[in-house]
Amino acid sequence: MTTLLAQEIAQQPEVLRNLLTTRFDLAREIAGAIRAFAPEFVVIAARGTSDNAARYGQYALGIHARLPVALAAPSLHTLYGTPPRMGRALVIGISQSGMAADVSQVLRDARAQGALTVAITNRPGSTLAETAQYHFPLDAGEELSVAATKTYTAQLTAIAMLVTAITGDAALEADLHALPDQVAQTLASAEPIVSEWAQRLRDMTSFVTVGRGYNYCTAIEVCLKVQELCGIIGQGYSEADFLHGPIAVVREHFPVIVIAPQGKGSAQLPGLLTRLHERKALALVITNDQALGDQTWVRLPQATPEWLSPIPGILPGQLFGLHLALARNLPVDKPSGLSKVTVTL
Repeated sequence: MTTLLAQEIAQQPEVLRNLLTTRFDLAREIAGAIRAFAPEFVVIAARGTSDNAARYGQYALGIHARLPVALAAPSLHTLYGTPPRMGRALVIGISQSGMAADVSQVLRDARAQGALTVAITNRPGSTLAETAQYHFPLDAGEELSVAATKTYTAQLTAIAMLVTAITGDAALEADLHALPDQVAQTLASAEPIVSEWAQRLRDMTSFVTVGRGYNYCTAIEVCLKVQELCGIIGQGYSEADFLHGPIAVVREHFPVIVIAPQGKGSAQLPGLLTRLHERKALALVITNDQALGDQTWVRLPQATPEWLSPIPGILPGQLFGLHLALARNLPVDKPSGLSKVTVTL
């Protein structure tokens, strides 16, 4: 019997297709409010997987909308009771369930100061959705497995839709509408490769993931998926930070998953791969850079632009976490010690 997690991973092309088909008018409405408000900066509040969607927002909004984007420190609002000044900010809260109390408090404080607030959740009627002035629903259907998959790629897509609507760039919109087919293509091509390697690596005890730019978020999210599904020690890094010292942990056959689709974020990839080769690491590269040839582990669609690559780019990581957990005979849908909704204050 297939797992709930496997079913939800497979649903992602249609979830994204539905979101792009039904919610662009809403994206344009919210974008109009953002342009009218003319924020000086953006603050994004999130926890867990949603925090990695926020990291994507730092690059997508920073590059295309030229807005400085900070990640909120919710404890300032809850534990310390000292919310920073956000009156001229666009403040976005991201939560799959909409039940993250500390994220809701960030938006509550921001709205009281006069900020423009937007919630991105999979649950209309949730606390976060009702706290914000605007709610962007993901319409992903109920996500039953503990590990977030389809809600994460829907969050990234929602952010990309807002960016496209803010800029009014027709080329970006065309990129987005090609995305569901590229996601389906990636799932089909990655599955057999990743499942084979999960069997080979089923006894691994630690690992590292590396990405940069748009795909810094992907490195952190791939690491999180393997950690929560398999209980393995791992760490995600920016490629720049990794080379500043943590590369010292790499030994012979040490697994390093590198997410480096073609683009400015992969400019230093040849040097990184050389360093990993010198240390005899096992480098598993996720890319669509044809120049890498047989160094590639999973090849992403060639047509996927860098700014959207974190969406198909996360899929091999989701599949690897799934198949590695199966190879280790672990409970895939309900990993030990975890629950679907984690409420932090």
